[in-house]
Amino acid sequence: MDHTGQGTGNPANMGKIVFYEEKNFGGRSFEYSSDCVDLQCQFSRCNSIRVENGCFMIYDKPNYTGNQYYLKKGDYPDYHCWTGVNDSVSSCRLIPPVSPDQRSFNMRLYERIEFGGQMMDLVDDCPSVMDRFHMNDIFSCNVTDGNWLFYEHPNYRGRMYLIRPGEYKRFSEWGGRSARVGSIRRIMDY
Repeated sequence: MDHTGQGTGNPANMGKIVFYEEKNFGGRSFEYSSDCVDLQCQFSRCNSIRVENGCFMIYDKPNYTGNQYYLKKGDYPDYHCWTGVNDSVSSCRLIPPVSPDQRSFNMRLYERIEFGGQMMDLVDDCPSVMDRFHMNDIFSCNVTDGNWLFYEHPNYRGRMYLIRPGEYKRFSEWGGRSARVGSIRRIMDY
């Protein structure tokens, strides 16, 4: 291994992701166990990934920007396996596990920026925002519990965005290119 990202906290709760330059886990490899804002200083291409523990979001641009891809424990022998469009992986973020005693999820969705307009509560998965709330666009949200994924299309398809606890006054704050949210899923894989 050429690089090890060091995290903090209980090792049993830590994630571990290994990036490989070549398909099928070949070539040089780079191991991380925490967030990394810029992977390009270590490698210029990534054609396969192994998530040995935990869950990660990977991004095709530095600073947690660009296309986002959710990866849970498993093997991804080429970038098509994580629905990537090319071999560019430029940053990664460890998604902290949810402790068994804290399995609550709570989010408030708003139809306008800065928490304006109609407000909707969400505590479970939503395969179709249109069917449940009769709208396609979410302009802001406030997450009090849990980590979530927004998907561009219904039934958990299309571009995805990691939504962690906090306030998002406008869709650009979660990396969205528009306010279109077709479905929403809780991150419960651990």
